[in-house]
Amino acid sequence: MPSGEFFDVLEVRDPQAREEALMGALAAHVAQAKASAPYYARLLADVDPDTICTREALAALPLTRKSELGAIQAAHPPFGGLTTLPAGRLQRIFVSPGPIYDPEAGGRDYFRFGRALYATGLRSGQILHNTFSYHFTPAGVMLERGARALGCAVVPAGPGNTEMQARAIAHIRPQAYSGTPDFLKTILDKGDELGLDLSSIRRGHVTAGPFFPALRQYYAARGLTVLQSYGTADLGLIAYESEAREGMILDEHVIVEIVRPGTGEPLPAGEVGEVVVTLLTPEYPLIRFATGDLSAVLPGPSPCGRTNTRIKGWMGRADQATKVKGMFVRPEQIAEIARRFPELGRLRLVVDLAGDSDAMTLRVEAPTSAPGLAERLAETLRDVTKLRGAVEIVPPASLPNDGKVIDDRRPVG
Repeated sequence: MPSGEFFDVLEVRDPQAREEALMGALAAHVAQAKASAPYYARLLADVDPDTICTREALAALPLTRKSELGAIQAAHPPFGGLTTLPAGRLQRIFVSPGPIYDPEAGGRDYFRFGRALYATGLRSGQILHNTFSYHFTPAGVMLERGARALGCAVVPAGPGNTEMQARAIAHIRPQAYSGTPDFLKTILDKGDELGLDLSSIRRGHVTAGPFFPALRQYYAARGLTVLQSYGTADLGLIAYESEAREGMILDEHVIVEIVRPGTGEPLPAGEVGEVVVTLLTPEYPLIRFATGDLSAVLPGPSPCGRTNTRIKGWMGRADQATKVKGMFVRPEQIAEIARRFPELGRLRLVVDLAGDSDAMTLRVEAPTSAPGLAERLAETLRDVTKLRGAVEIVPPASLPNDGKVIDDRRPVG
């Protein structure tokens, strides 16, 4: 059981040692996935696992997109051939919206949330009031298993029933809360209304929703330490906050790439792109799993002393496909235009209305407007999307670094 300032020595490893350990595990991980998971046997049929031992080699492998997982699983129930264990040897099978079916195998802390809860300040012998759902979706179990791995008791409260939540906290006196960022405030406000003493709650671990600055200030004013994490039902923990509150620190058992939306091409540190995760879990060996979420790598280590890479956290969605004149336009198509013009900077397709009709403008960063460039870009846009659009050349670094490739400005409704 962990003790001290850090969950384990992995958190304070020399970054080069961590990278060597992750890359050293990668080839065997790919080999096991190819040998034991039918999906990867098909997808990686022509791949020699022994060669997948660098980030460059990893980046050459195909993506598996979360947005396609439902169709993959429907074709080969229940998990699309992505697991290495038969369904009957799992501990639990969850159902997320989509539907997407998520496996849980054995192990003390399968989803690895103990690390994030420890960074929040939860310690052995304390009680966690867990308001995540235990019904079909895995969030409740994810946080419970993390807390149990730390030696904590758990109140499996689930969502809703605000008054019952407040009365249970006043009676049981748990030290920590887990749930969505705003539900803790709802419970505390109800406690105030009922005249209940909820002061035992000193810490909170939140995820699955935006944690706005005003809400952070509300908790700070009440003397609470509330930190957040980023994870998914498929991957478990991806990254977590420490009390430094400067970005989110990657979990020690994932390899994260930030790629250009619509492609598998890794971006330089600092550029906003899609979060792609390779999960080093043998039972569900997700390789280059494209989450559809946007984030960016932050420079340097966390001031808290943890040495792993930090990301900015969730910054929006990379799945920006939209319909224009009845036809889908996708980030992959804008990425194809960028591939044909490698001398350009960022590209952004702006979709708006011109009167009652859809209109597209491709905004392109270029050092100079070379003769005929706009015309060639317009022709390529039409070739790739089968739709006509205008082209606007803008100065380098003038488009926002927010990962947005398609900006649909048309009014909703």
